[in-house]
Amino acid sequence: MSLRRIIKSSNASITCCSSLYIRSNSIPYHHHPIHSLLSTKSQHTPFQSFSFMGLVFGKISVETPKYEVIKSTSEYEIRKYAPCVVAEVTYDPSQFKENKDGGFMVLANYIGALGKPQNTKPEKIAMTAPVITMDSGGGGEKIAMTAPVVTKDGGGEDGKKNKIVTMQFILPALYGKAEEAPKPTDERVVIREEGERKYGVVKFGGVASEEVVKEKVEKLKVSLETDGFKVVGDYLLARYNPPWTIPMFRTNEVMIPVE
Repeated sequence: MSLRRIIKSSNASITCCSSLYIRSNSIPYHHHPIHSLLSTKSQHTPFQSFSFMGLVFGKISVETPKYEVIKSTSEYEIRKYAPCVVAEVTYDPSQFKENKDGGFMVLANYIGALGKPQNTKPEKIAMTAPVITMDSGGGGEKIAMTAPVVTKDGGGEDGKKNKIVTMQFILPALYGKAEEAPKPTDERVVIREEGERKYGVVKFGGVASEEVVKEKVEKLKVSLETDGFKVVGDYLLARYNPPWTIPMFRTNEVMIPVE
């Protein structure tokens, strides 16, 4: 395919994805400046077209968390992550029509990814990857975390499983302390610090479905315990790409806190 045809095809894809995004009931899980990239009113230059193509093919061009690889095997890595500041929101998916990623828009509005930032300055905050979510058991109790993502299943009222979800955006490294980050105007958004932490990590592509994630978690736990590591918490799932990235080019990670 010629370069001209690639650009033309990409522009058509941008318009299509913009329409799908506006009409979709599902919330994307990657905080990307969709309003400028996908606006049907904007004039898409070759540069914008290539940027969109980069997203489609899994290019990660935003800041990601800093870490040190302590051990690397064919099955996993042991990583030590530097302290960071996160913005998070905790909710029951029923508040968003059972959408587990419903908190995305709350956090995207806080950083100004989709318009005027909903913080007191107001100040736009640069996008980062990955987007992190936490599932916890029912009962409405918010679990204090030392890991970015913790997943626990628990029974809710009347024996029903009622998961409470926490979604996090990791803020750029320029915010070294929680008080340095812009204060949210939406009381649902919490800004807090996370200290240094160590994880066993496995990376995988494709769609991070519950079935796939469960399989990865179980296999990783066995590998870690076999090699003498102590699992000290529940797993976390990190997703690096927007939903329109071709599945085979997506980057996901299952991470388990260890000692």
